[in-house]
Amino acid sequence: MPDRVAKFSPGQLIRHRLFGYRGVVADVDPHFSLSQDWYDQVARSRPRKDLPWYHVLVHGSDQHTYVAERNLEADGSAEPIDHPEIGQHFSGLADGRYRLRGSVN
Repeated sequence: MPDRVAKFSPGQLIRHRLFGYRGVVADVDPHFSLSQDWYDQVARSRPRKDLPWYHVLVHGSDQHTYVAERNLEADGSAEPIDHPEIGQHFSGLADGRYRLRGSVN
């Protein structure tokens, strides 16, 4: 199956369907790109590797997660994300999404 277009994009606010945490998408991989060892140890529900995976900055912590698309849903709260690396990736929050640093829009 060819890579599918990602449902979420950098700057978009998300919520993890299983664990309930909020976050912001920092980057998108068109398919799983970490090691098989990581997948075996961490991805216990065995999400598909050929669909998009997301690098997420987790609200209220300094944690990053790597999450399969099926485990995410849009977070419509428009509330800011509290993470120490927000300023490294984004220039601000507007209309419920973060603007990528260096973006003209």
